[in-house]
Amino acid sequence: MSNNYFKIAVLPGDGIGPEVVNESVKILDAIAEVFHYKFQFAYGIVGAEAIFQTGNPLPEETLKICKDSDAVLFGAIGDPSFDNNPDAKVRPEQGLLKLRKELGLFANIRPLKTYPSLIGKSPLKQEIIDGTDIQIFRELVSGIYFGEKFTEEHGNYAYDICKYSREDILPIVHMAFREAQKRKKKLTLIDKANVLDTSRLWRKICRETANEYPDVELDFMFVDNAAMQLILNPKQFDVIVTENMFGDIISDEASVIGGSIGLLPSASIGDENALFEPIHGSYPQAKGKGIANPVASILSTAMMLDYLKLELAAAKLRASVEYAIENKYVTVDLNDKQPYSTSEVGDFIVDYIKFSEKSYYNFENIKIGKSTIV
Repeated sequence: MSNNYFKIAVLPGDGIGPEVVNESVKILDAIAEVFHYKFQFAYGIVGAEAIFQTGNPLPEETLKICKDSDAVLFGAIGDPSFDNNPDAKVRPEQGLLKLRKELGLFANIRPLKTYPSLIGKSPLKQEIIDGTDIQIFRELVSGIYFGEKFTEEHGNYAYDICKYSREDILPIVHMAFREAQKRKKKLTLIDKANVLDTSRLWRKICRETANEYPDVELDFMFVDNAAMQLILNPKQFDVIVTENMFGDIISDEASVIGGSIGLLPSASIGDENALFEPIHGSYPQAKGKGIANPVASILSTAMMLDYLKLELAAAKLRASVEYAIENKYVTVDLNDKQPYSTSEVGDFIVDYIKFSEKSYYNFENIKIGKSTIV
């Protein structure tokens, strides 16, 4: 990685993955033009598409592409032919789990931010969610998802083991504390310490680590209460840190607060590698229809720019996304009265990156639905 040259692995995946990732690549080309960077893209297959072609959800060639890159841009994985077959031994999700493990991506970061013009889309009341701004840190490569699994021959008995060590917990706890220092200086550990030994270990390590961050307020919340509090009063949270399974569930619950799962990005970070993906699934029903919301993928790209220390470009990209949202230049999930296609939203954001207010788009006409171009 040089100061202005970056190798990006692109894994479009399944369903709408290729469509939303295509908009992110298009936007990175615009960023490169405006900020004088160079992005070299290397494409790989993963998930169901990789199983159909090779029988392997994560081919070695794809893994090598990722390891040789400065960052990975990921689409989505999943296919109905596997969703409806619980007995399938090889599954698309195995590709992503293995990729996280192989790249050492121990921290999954999911920001949740509400947009004023979209608050009406949320199932929650405006006064509850207005101003919500949360960062969720989920441990990604340990816990019950990676523990020993067993199903007895006749299928009448099974178990999954949840294991954590100090070495698993400490890196993500430090990362969450550092993020809290940059924000409102509040960190909440979500656990089940009244029942689980692994949760009690998380609490012990968080308490010890808190001594290194005296400016950050640390509190604890059981996961069942946290699930309720996210709905009752999400603004009480700033930075959340939690183990793998709880993080999976809590972050998906949080995703509905903003009004569309198509808005939410994520980053998976390790010591040497990083992967950026929308939190939504492959949404196969929308495949090829041009209706998929690309914003989550585009905001994941902004997180990637931050990771590459291209903060000015990341800020410009986020401002461009907010401009599109505030001007209702969005897909059908956010505006069913006058929706724009996946690629039209991408084009609008590209144009704003390049030209800002000098754009050839007539924003007043867009707002009242007359036309898109002067």
